Amino acid sequence: MPAIEVSGLVKDYGTVRAVDGVSFAVEEGEIFGLLGPNGAGKTTTMEILEGLRRPTAGRIQVAGFDVVRQPNEVKRRIGVQLQATALFDLLTVRETIALYAQFVPNPRPVDEVLKELALEEKASTYAKDLSGGQKQRLSIAIALVNDPQIVFLDEPTTGLDPQARRNLWDTIRALKRQGKTVVLSTHYMDEAQELCDRLIVIDHGRVIAEGSPKELIRRHFEASIVQFRLDEPLDAQRAAELGALLGQDGPVSGPEVSAQVEDVPGVLARLFTWAAAAGVTVSELAVRTASLEDLFLKLTGRSLRE
Repeated sequence: MPAIEVSGLVKDYGTVRAVDGVSFAVEEGEIFGLLGPNGAGKTTTMEILEGLRRPTAGRIQVAGFDVVRQPNEVKRRIGVQLQATALFDLLTVRETIALYAQFVPNPRPVDEVLKELALEEKASTYAKDLSGGQKQRLSIAIALVNDPQIVFLDEPTTGLDPQARRNLWDTIRALKRQGKTVVLSTHYMDEAQELCDRLIVIDHGRVIAEGSPKELIRRHFEASIVQFRLDEPLDAQRAAELGALLGQDGPVSGPEVSAQVEDVPGVLARLFTWAAAAGVTVSELAVRTASLEDLFLKLTGRSLRE
């Protein structure tokens, strides 16, 4: 039985449909990602799975229990780290974990949780004096105090420096090694590509892609990505010429240009021949394979949504 099964999930807020028929399954012991632009419905979906919101329609089972009809059974088996956790400033790390341990029937020993999250040296530090990375580790420690089967992490590394992010990645991998199922939402494409066994991309409340990061990239990108910078703007004629050279549907003006290319040597040869004839300077040239970020932008578009 999958750890999570979602079928036809719908969530309406008046006339606004935030989640529109979402269906997916999460297997036991995997790290499963939810990706999507702002307002896509991923946080609403996670909050319904966690029992924090009621669905308008759909069937949702977590750890074999119906989220709507058996919410207490679900909550006994999950741990939740929210996007923003309100910590008590004047409680120490140890006191904070001990406090939350009182809310669950069979809590883990506080010292065990401190060790697992590398918080032993900060055990006597007030929450207000922790760094951003330490606060995130403490919020995950709270989520693990009941030894959950399934752990929900909503944007766990947002705002952290690169070192703190990598440390939390190690913590998330350790949860998988323990056999726990992890459901992760993130805005960092490198994070999803590095951690997730499988993921879904949600846009406008619907699942528009599902699979492992490698499968999705392979499915949508057969070519390499060529990137370069133009040091001056192009007129309409040269923009159209460059677009045709790169196989684009329309003109390309720059200054930063990115294109999918199958015949890399041929395209590069034609690019530099064209640039010399047109008097255009091409710089910062790079050729790479497609990434999850390329996939995300291809499927959801580049415009920012709030």
